Amino acid sequence: MDETGSPENFTRMGTLGIEEEFYVVDEHGRPTSGTDELVYEGEPPELLEERLDHELFKCVIETQTPLIEDPAGAREQLLAVREALVEYADSEGFGVAAAGLHPLAKWRELEHAEKPRYRAQLDRIQYPQHRNTTAGLHVHVGVDDPDKAVWVANELRWHVPVMLALSANSPYWNGFDTGLQSARAKIFEALPNTGIPTAFEDYAAFEAYERRMVEHGSIDDRGELWFDVRPHSGHGTVEVRAPDGQADPERVLAFVEYVHALVEDLAARYEDGESGTDLRRELLDENKWRAIRHGQSASLLTRAGDDTLSLGEIVEAECDRLGIDGIARLFEAESGAEKQRRLRTDAGVPALAGALELQY
Repeated sequence: MDETGSPENFTRMGTLGIEEEFYVVDEHGRPTSGTDELVYEGEPPELLEERLDHELFKCVIETQTPLIEDPAGAREQLLAVREALVEYADSEGFGVAAAGLHPLAKWRELEHAEKPRYRAQLDRIQYPQHRNTTAGLHVHVGVDDPDKAVWVANELRWHVPVMLALSANSPYWNGFDTGLQSARAKIFEALPNTGIPTAFEDYAAFEAYERRMVEHGSIDDRGELWFDVRPHSGHGTVEVRAPDGQADPERVLAFVEYVHALVEDLAARYEDGESGTDLRRELLDENKWRAIRHGQSASLLTRAGDDTLSLGEIVEAECDRLGIDGIARLFEAESGAEKQRRLRTDAGVPALAGALELQY
């Protein structure tokens, strides 16, 4: 990976890329070390070549879709990658599960990857990274101008808690109920360079920040700026990293639809010369906390910070404004966190673990 990116990478508008982090599980649905076999020792199918990687723990694996030129192709590409991963993992004796945090993952009992990149992070960050068993969903949307990408990312910050509240799917961490709807978000925030970032004036300001972080040894490369939303200077995209991992592909596609619609809308507003919104990070952080704690029951502060709206009111307004419906279906359905708690109470741990596994 290049240490920093380039403004020259921002050349395409509206393309999509979807990255998903999954758990490798054993026959009992428990996270287990499997990325050595799947990433390094096995022979993944052609679709997954160069699109399969692992994360910090040997039980977490990541997939990337090919570049999606037309958003109408997102479903086909997402399902093809997932099916290929499940079949490949099964051939090696593993299952694949998805959630923001796996309820049966206990970080002290799991192995870290040997990759020098992660070993360097463990040495530099210490305890917060040692316990980071998180798994998320990342959506990339291509933007054809670097200054536009920074402006769009700035404006997307208010939407981060909305997406997190709708995706909340990680009530359990290290074997206990946290009382949160998305414990993943809080665990991940313990790392440096995470959360909702401050606004950047333009691409030059973002580029200077990225370069200084590398030059001063704060990060090894641009990929270690783990903010909830960021201009991706390597891919030429705006990347949203807020949602918890999801087992149901329909939930993933709802976020893909929402993020793509937001980026397209904001890009058009930028082209029209609209001024950016002055949003204090403290108010954005408050909204994120409300999403973490309350999930779909959250009420969030408005952009002006002088009132609150329920998540349902926000979802209805966003669907009407953008002409989408996926996030409305998410809001109307049982949340991931609620489902996990219900299954554990009513049917027990085996049923909970089984419900998180991908089936194809």
